[in-house]
Amino acid sequence: MEWNTENTPLDSAPISDLSKPLIQWFEQNARVLPWRSTLKKQISPYGIWVSEIMLQQTRVEAVKGYYTRFLRALPDIQALAEVSEDRLLKLWEGLGYYSRARNLQKAAKAVVSQYGGELPADYRALKSLPGIGPYTAGAVASLAFRIPVPAVDGNVLRVVSRILDSHLDISQPETKSAVETMLSEVMSAGPAHDRPDLFNQALMELGAVVCVPNGAPQCFLCPVRELCLGFRRGTAEDLPVKAPKKPRRIEERTVLLLRQGKKAALRKRPGKGLLAGMWELPNIEGFYSAGELETCLQLPKESILSVKDLGEARHIFTHIQWEMRGFEINLSDQCVLECLGDLVWETPAVIRKNYPLPSALKAYHISI
Repeated sequence: MEWNTENTPLDSAPISDLSKPLIQWFEQNARVLPWRSTLKKQISPYGIWVSEIMLQQTRVEAVKGYYTRFLRALPDIQALAEVSEDRLLKLWEGLGYYSRARNLQKAAKAVVSQYGGELPADYRALKSLPGIGPYTAGAVASLAFRIPVPAVDGNVLRVVSRILDSHLDISQPETKSAVETMLSEVMSAGPAHDRPDLFNQALMELGAVVCVPNGAPQCFLCPVRELCLGFRRGTAEDLPVKAPKKPRRIEERTVLLLRQGKKAALRKRPGKGLLAGMWELPNIEGFYSAGELETCLQLPKESILSVKDLGEARHIFTHIQWEMRGFEINLSDQCVLECLGDLVWETPAVIRKNYPLPSALKAYHISI
């Protein structure tokens, strides 16, 4: 049957027809990435898992260097389970979404205690581990163990919506569940069942390089465009349907690069919440001018030797936007700051080597 715009069950037939040509296209055109196995090198399930966690909400090009460095430092699950949190976060520094790293370690500890340090070749067991949802469990299960289960991410939702001319809202959990059910049916037999690793990667790859987001799909490059209902009906560019995001909350912050002699101040963020457990330059809520800092820091004027304006910067989180203003402040050696919490004073070399700093304050880290 042909797809229509009503909320009817997804028809798996068109996707089944595309399985073979999609897999053939992927085998001939797949990008060479460090976490993809080749004829000469087989990537471990651990390596696939790490890559999938890193790739969540992060561009492929940004992940490449981190992935190689991470596996070099923590080559197996045992090493990941035993590493200190500060070292783990330092290896993750700049990737953002640091809860991913913590959940990665929590899952590693569970794998060591429950599965002898080896990821289980079982979809449900994988999904029960911290930080592993249906997509990651499906990706690891299919790519590492060739278990025929779907791995539905944003790329796959977009590709399926266009192929089926589906006008269901992909931001709704019900739509994702329907796509997972439909792909499970496709993967019950045929080429997608025989090579679930290639099939899942082909769908994701098509969405990453051809059936792209934020603009018109590159249908002239698509190996299956003649079978795509969105292409045939001229609706592909309008798909997928997705409800607009809620506006981000804007927070103003004044960032302080405090110096005493050759050392700079850091403080550790709380163990829960945004940037949990990361080290940061002290900062205060609100925008303050240089002239207001003396009162704000509760310091006598003679304690402040100099103030330098470091300019303004912005960092966008998923739901929050930081608008920042920074100052470099040189303080006398006798100065004691209590209003900013517990501060640690270190030299720039030690800070760069040992302390994980969030990319949110990157504009001011370069001045340390």
